[in-house]
Amino acid sequence: MKNKKLISLAAAIVLSVTSMTACSISESSSTNEAKTSNNAAKSGSYKYGKIDIPGLDGALCGAPIYIAYENGYFAEEGFDVNLISADFETRKIGLNNGSIPIVNGDFQFFPSIENGINVKVVDGLHEGCIKFAVRPDSDINSVEDLKGKKIGVDEIGGTPHQVASLWLENAGISADPSKGEVTFLPYSDGNLEFEALASGEIDVAALWDPLGSIHEKAGDVRILFDLGTDPYFADHFCCFLYASSKVLEEDPEKVAALLRAYRKAQEWLYENPEEAVDIIVNKNYASIEDKELAADLIKSYGFPSAAEHYDNWDAHVESDVKYFVDGLSQIGYLQSDPDQFAKDIYQKVDL
Repeated sequence: MKNKKLISLAAAIVLSVTSMTACSISESSSTNEAKTSNNAAKSGSYKYGKIDIPGLDGALCGAPIYIAYENGYFAEEGFDVNLISADFETRKIGLNNGSIPIVNGDFQFFPSIENGINVKVVDGLHEGCIKFAVRPDSDINSVEDLKGKKIGVDEIGGTPHQVASLWLENAGISADPSKGEVTFLPYSDGNLEFEALASGEIDVAALWDPLGSIHEKAGDVRILFDLGTDPYFADHFCCFLYASSKVLEEDPEKVAALLRAYRKAQEWLYENPEEAVDIIVNKNYASIEDKELAADLIKSYGFPSAAEHYDNWDAHVESDVKYFVDGLSQIGYLQSDPDQFAKDIYQKVDL
């Protein structure tokens, strides 16, 4: 995995507002795992009991969560999982007190960790999955054209907001709302954000997949930025997995079991993108009718095979953490010593 200079600068805004197994699994094995889940549910034999995991945001790249749930990997590892919706602040609170043991998220968490939230990066999840769209007739053609513009996001402090802020800051445009160089407007629903773009209420829509890709294919928008292909972000983690430090300290095997479930799901996605799309669409985890497009997007997220997991995977995660920390430090969004901070926020979990 290439080193990336992903500087999560919108994290800065979060600061100012104060405010991520087998190589192949057959259909029969999926059925068996589903049976395992059902049997566990009937018998009440979950080793770790019921837990909440944020996983209902409608993003296609949440596929590992959906597949781990539907294929029975969480149940197989001893969890009765309740998938919930949770914004950034709710995730931080849940991680801090241990009521949410694990979440996926990008570098948005780094400044929050420096400010005291008790979490650790424990794994890498996927690449890509966010696009910035403009109207087809827009005169916005590059990041330099965004000064003075309005940008729609799902929430202030969320991943699209963080990525947009980082992109802006690297181009010399302040993402700090107090500077007034750009304005971020939150929309709780991606469809409302797209409607705001179409009506001219905003100039740019920062969208999770699959919405940006769906509207691009329909000719409704032009893609200004693609997290999966932009030279600054390509081939690097968009999202990590963050574990509650409280849970890590009290029951490290619980976190290890969760990571095993996520890794099984990643490997299954690598081998079965089309079947994964059927599950995700049929179960209404993400709204997309074009299954061919959805499968192409799943493939673009770089979900690892079993071989990749065994091939120095943890070193890739640790390297990306260090790179992001260095970048944040260079632009002033982290005040800690970069080398020590990177070591402090990453924890390799023995699986």
